[in-house]
Amino acid sequence: MFNIVTWTAHPIIYHLSTPWGDLDLRWYALMFIVGFAIGVKLMEKYYRLDGKDPERVYSLFLYCFFGTLIGARLGHCLFYNPDYYLAHPLEILMTWKGGLASHGGTLGVFVAVLMYARKDKLPALFVLDRLGIAVAPVAALIRVGNLFNHEIYGHETDVPWAFRFITNLGAYEAGREPVFTAPSHPTQIYEALCYLAVFFINAWLYRRFKSGQRPGLLLGSFFTLVFGSRFLIEFVKNVQEDFEEGMMLDMGQLLSIPFIIAGVWLIVRALHRPEVTKW
Repeated sequence: MFNIVTWTAHPIIYHLSTPWGDLDLRWYALMFIVGFAIGVKLMEKYYRLDGKDPERVYSLFLYCFFGTLIGARLGHCLFYNPDYYLAHPLEILMTWKGGLASHGGTLGVFVAVLMYARKDKLPALFVLDRLGIAVAPVAALIRVGNLFNHEIYGHETDVPWAFRFITNLGAYEAGREPVFTAPSHPTQIYEALCYLAVFFINAWLYRRFKSGQRPGLLLGSFFTLVFGSRFLIEFVKNVQEDFEEGMMLDMGQLLSIPFIIAGVWLIVRALHRPEVTKW
């Protein structure tokens, strides 16, 4: 049996005072950076295995980075609080205030890859399938960042692995005593473990189907498994916005459904079409 964890991790790794203001290095930002670095190395590996120049991955990284950031921010603003942000459009740019949505980030990456593939003269599904492997550990590390931020945790529970999170995080960062939640589901860890499982499953599928010669299979698997697990975990996760209270399905679940349907369609389509012998 595990003991209930009282999670006192500080979200700031290092604080630096400068003449221009305070600068904080946060675990969330570090997880984001490390995740993208791992994703780049994985994409280089798969490009090399498929006979493509791995140097082409660096321009893909820039497209994906900005696609993720822009898409995730717009997704949060427009999916979760459109009235406020449409009335205060300049605050959409204030990413340091928090608010990134994974569904929006996924759409942002999708659009970015379409732009990249057209410019680099590569089939978009070739890139998206391999991102279906490389993005999974990125998503897992971002959820670890959420854990350090004491955010997006779950309902109260009596399971032996429950966590108590800090509710007065701003005051805690300023040096005051923490105030803790009741024991709650550490849904950040649940999601991180699911995303790591997706990585191993898709890496296996890549090898099983001869270097991913079923276009759309890995992307479909990614959509189905990532958003399917997200849909289920939402049942024990606290809602992100007040308007979600009382909804049969919260916003995260409603936004996951189209991705799950698209994922199943991609898998069926990939398995019923002839194999691609050369990209």
